[in-house]
Amino acid sequence: MFTGLIQSTGTVNRRAEALVVNGCEPFSPLTLGESVAVDGVCLTVSGLVNGGFLADVSEETLSRTTLGFKALQGGVVNLEPALCLSDRLGGHLVSGHVDGLGEVISITNSNNSWFLELCWKDPAYDKFVCEKASITVDGISLTVAGFAENGRTFSIAVIPHTWSNTSLRFLEV
Repeated sequence: MFTGLIQSTGTVNRRAEALVVNGCEPFSPLTLGESVAVDGVCLTVSGLVNGGFLADVSEETLSRTTLGFKALQGGVVNLEPALCLSDRLGGHLVSGHVDGLGEVISITNSNNSWFLELCWKDPAYDKFVCEKASITVDGISLTVAGFAENGRTFSIAVIPHTWSNTSLRFLEV
């Protein structure tokens, strides 16, 4: 389990059938078999590399998440180590099982905060979004700020700390 409070950002690349995730120094040392949320996806450490780890991934994971696309270009990812039972829950409980992909409809900067409008790729998830509910975008614990009557699009408000310390700042419409 995770909280959705990002501890670090790093990069992800593909090496044969494994992903190479770098940028884990803030919560090292990692151990084999440990879980790490990478853009919200729970991955298991299958090998250690300097400053990061290897993770075996299935084609299912690559197709249902942003990791496949980001691994092709050495993309920036959000990183969070697994919770310990004694940790504080500052975000919300995040399982590390990604439900689906979304699309960025718009990004607006207003008074040093950012307002993002998003849309599910799969309409089957529309019924799960409601105003003020918790949602995780790229592994980040966020609150739904609003949603369209058709249920397809929803918005999130992002504070400056989250914007500057996560991969959200690299999103584009």
